[in-house]
Amino acid sequence: MTSSDGRPGFPDGFLWGVATAAYQVEGAVEEDGRGRSVWDTFAHTEGRVRDGDTGDVACDHYHRWPEDVRLLSELGVGAYRFSIAWPRVQPTGSGAPNPAGLAFYDRLVDALLAAGITPCPTLFHWDLPQALEDTGGWLARDTAQRFAEYAGHTATALGDRVPMWITLNEPFVHATMGYALGLHAPGRALLAGAFPATHHLLLGHGMAVGALRAASRPDTLVGITNNLAPAIPATESAADVTAARRLDGLHNRTYTDPVLLGRYPTGLDELYGGVDLSAIRDGDEAVIGARLDFLGVNYYFPNTIRAGGEGSPLGLELVPRTDVPQTAFGWPVVPDGLTDLLVGLRDRYGPALPPVYITENGAAYADAPDTDGRVSDPDRIDFLDRHLTALRAAMDAGVDVRGYFVWSLLDNFEWTEGYSKRFGLVYVDYPTQRRIPKASYNWYRRLVSRTAR
Repeated sequence: MTSSDGRPGFPDGFLWGVATAAYQVEGAVEEDGRGRSVWDTFAHTEGRVRDGDTGDVACDHYHRWPEDVRLLSELGVGAYRFSIAWPRVQPTGSGAPNPAGLAFYDRLVDALLAAGITPCPTLFHWDLPQALEDTGGWLARDTAQRFAEYAGHTATALGDRVPMWITLNEPFVHATMGYALGLHAPGRALLAGAFPATHHLLLGHGMAVGALRAASRPDTLVGITNNLAPAIPATESAADVTAARRLDGLHNRTYTDPVLLGRYPTGLDELYGGVDLSAIRDGDEAVIGARLDFLGVNYYFPNTIRAGGEGSPLGLELVPRTDVPQTAFGWPVVPDGLTDLLVGLRDRYGPALPPVYITENGAAYADAPDTDGRVSDPDRIDFLDRHLTALRAAMDAGVDVRGYFVWSLLDNFEWTEGYSKRFGLVYVDYPTQRRIPKASYNWYRRLVSRTAR
C-alpha cells in the first residue's frame, strides 16, 4: 500500500480510527441512574445469547475508560468511534436528561480531546430504552420523535466539543434482526411486517440530523452508518439475478436511497411483498433526506444469493462461499467486495454521494495468549491489510473516502454470540479485565504512524 515514490498510499489528513459500542463494552448497567435497554432484557432471557452471557460487565469500560483512552493514545489513531447509551442519557427514553449519565460521556470526550483524538459518537447502536419498546419501540412513530429529543439533549451537552456525529448504526441490521427475524433484541419476528421499524428508524435519523445541527457548532459533521454489502447472484440465471436484485433493494437501497436521494427505491411495495406501507406519511421522505456531511459504511462481506425454494419468505437464499477463507464467524473474506461496494455507491448516487468513512471493518478469530502472554493474530493482520488495499483501489477509482475505523478496539460482548467471538485489536481477559494488545494492534499502530499527517 505504497505509492511509486515510497510514500504511504493514503492522503494527508486521512482519518484513522477504531470503534466500539456502548452495550458491548461499558458494563455498569445499573449504575448512575442508567435505565434498562432492550438488550438488557433480551440477554437475560434464557436461550437468547450463547452461554447465557450478558453485557452486565462486558469490558467494564465505564470504569476503565482512562486505561482504554491510553490504549487509543498509544495506538496513535486520530479518532475514536464510540456509542452513547440512550438509557444512560434518558433512562426511560424521554424526559429530562440524566446528569450522571451525560457526565460519563463528558469525561470521555474531554479525555479524548486532551489526547489529540477526535470523538465520533454514535447516538444509537441498538440499545433502545426498554420503556420505549414497551410502548411499541421502533414500530411506533413516537419513538422517532423521542430519538430526536434525545439527540438534542446529547448535542446540547457535548456539541461544543464533538466535531462529528453519527445518528444510527446499521438500521438494516436492527430492523431485520430485531423486528423482522427476532434474532436480536427486541426479539420480534414480524418478517416484512417490520417495515414500520425501518421507516421510523430512518425518520428518527432525519429528525435527529436537525436536532444535532441546531445544538452543535456550524462546522460539525453529521452522518449515518449503514451496513452495506454487494448482493451477488449465485449464477447468471434470471431467477438468481432477480433474487440478488431484491436483496440489494432490501439491504442496501432501502436504507441508502432515502438518506441520499430523499426517496425510497422505486417499487417499494413489490420489494416488501405488498406489506402495508402506510407508516410513510407525506413529507417523511424529505425529513429522512436531510443533508448529510458523510456516509458511514460498515463492510464485512458480500452476499451471494440464489432464488429461494418453496417456503423461503423473501424468495431468496444466501449461498455459503467455500472458495475463500472464513473468519471465526464463518464469514467469507472477500476484500474486493469493498472495492465493488464503494465504486457501486459512486456509480449509483453520483454527486448525491457525500464523502465516505469506513466506520467498521474487521474480523473475529480465535485469539488466545501464548505461554509468554502474547497474542499473535496473523489472520486479522492479513484481513485488515487486504481490505485496506481494496479500499485504496476504490479511492484510486475516484471514491471520496476520508477515513477508516477498525472494528474493534477491544474484544467485547458480541451480541447473540456473547463472549465467544473476538474482534479486538486488544485482547480482553474477561475474568480479570486485563487488556493485552495483540500483534494486530502493533501492526495498526505502525501503519497509522507511517501514514498519519
